[in-house]
Amino acid sequence: MDLFFALQANIWPLFIAAVFFFVIWKRHGKEYERHFGRLPPGPAPAPVVGNFFQVYVKEPYKYYLQLSKKHGSVFTLWFANTPVVVISGYKALKDTMIGMGNEFSGRANYPLLMKVTNGYGILVSSGERWKQLRRFSISTLKTFGMGHQSIQDKVKEEASCLVQSFGTIGDSAFDPKYLIHKAVCNVISSIIFGQRFESDDPNLKLMMDAVDDYFKVLNSPLGQAYNIFPKIVGLFPGQLHDMFSKVKKAKSLFKLEAEARMKTFDPSSAPKDFIEAFLLQMNAEKDNPNTEFHFNNLLSTIWSMFSAGTETTSSTIRQSLLLMMKHPDIQARVQKEIDEVVGQSRCISFEDRQNMPYTDAVIHEVLRTQDIAPTSVPHKMFYDTEFKNYLIPKGTIILPLLSSVLTDPELWKNPDNFDPANFLDQEGRFKK
Repeated sequence: MDLFFALQANIWPLFIAAVFFFVIWKRHGKEYERHFGRLPPGPAPAPVVGNFFQVYVKEPYKYYLQLSKKHGSVFTLWFANTPVVVISGYKALKDTMIGMGNEFSGRANYPLLMKVTNGYGILVSSGERWKQLRRFSISTLKTFGMGHQSIQDKVKEEASCLVQSFGTIGDSAFDPKYLIHKAVCNVISSIIFGQRFESDDPNLKLMMDAVDDYFKVLNSPLGQAYNIFPKIVGLFPGQLHDMFSKVKKAKSLFKLEAEARMKTFDPSSAPKDFIEAFLLQMNAEKDNPNTEFHFNNLLSTIWSMFSAGTETTSSTIRQSLLLMMKHPDIQARVQKEIDEVVGQSRCISFEDRQNMPYTDAVIHEVLRTQDIAPTSVPHKMFYDTEFKNYLIPKGTIILPLLSSVLTDPELWKNPDNFDPANFLDQEGRFKK
């Protein structure tokens, strides 16, 4: 009998809490129904946490691909009480991201991205800020050689240094991650700072460590949890705060460099790198109270270039090495084409590309199969928008699922395997 009353004493508080919880959920459910009643279908969300425990996996994009087969090219997930509409498939992505670009071009304020950038910079901006920073960045990068001979010379220099570094190791097995990361980082540094860094430079190590830790958190369950429950997860000590600290130090380094340039910078002279170009624009708009050219946007834009540029490129190079080891027949054929077109006495150049269709196809197949960025940067709806007979409200987060295009059997000859023939026509010519 004492056990019976003890059980009752424990069960009643739980029962009352459950009823209270259910009533609140139903009330909020009616509000959601009024606002989100015509969202695309998706897996049923649990109270409070939504679909968190279904998505809380190592490779969530694979779960998204499964959902696209069940629910179609547009479906909805709930991250806590926030709906996220996933766009999947080539046609749906083209119709939304290109055909309805004005409606779908906002940037979502994911807590992790907002914490790192403070809401500034090209990566997380929307509207007029995004337009101005994007226009300026593209123009400036072209000025400093992106797609032209000058950037090719910088890439050749770093590639030569990388090969020399590999050669000093000999026949022993080693992890090339740091050496590759450093080479890519130096190409970007030459554009942003106008110089490369030596291997033992502490500033280079600081930037590389910050980028490495940032992507480890971003691609982890911890990062997913922070994006859904930032206030709760942000209370936990450890890896998350260590990463925030390193990113803050890296951005402080950018600020010190920019402040030093301001003391010696001559606005009448042509800028020598991205920082000086930005400072020149800041000077030109110093009397504009609404200017987007200020230190906050400069520091976060530099961080975006370093983090996005170094990690994706170095990861692609590492994956290409792994795939050449896994497919020695393909490696041999690439080597044969290099020997025939380039030889052993010079470095490869942009001009050789048109004469090397197989190597070009292999590089594209690496990008396709390794799927370095399974989803795009989260977008946000600028307006209430009708799409496929659904109503996606203004402010809804949009997640473009790029993986769905890279494995579409209607687009590729052999989507599930590493096969350069996906980018070659019947005559062996490169095919876009």
